[in-house]
Amino acid sequence: MKATVKLFASLRTGRFDLSEIELVNGSSITDLLELLQIEQKEAAIIFINGVHAEYTSNIKECDQIAIFPPIGGG
Repeated sequence: MKATVKLFASLRTGRFDLSEIELVNGSSITDLLELLQIEQKEAAIIFINGVHAEYTSNIKECDQIAIFPPIGGG
């Protein structure tokens, strides 16, 4: 199955901005992060189709996934 993945801020470095990724049916966000070689601590905020997702959330065909790193400020 295919899903569209958009990376933000520091997660783009050495990777991509927007990409269509081929995944095995039943893949979770954890599986996607492993495929992209992104550690969970680097992926602080994740959305699937605009809805907040957990690492255990399953990905479906044509899902749009946004992954953000931790955000700091003051």
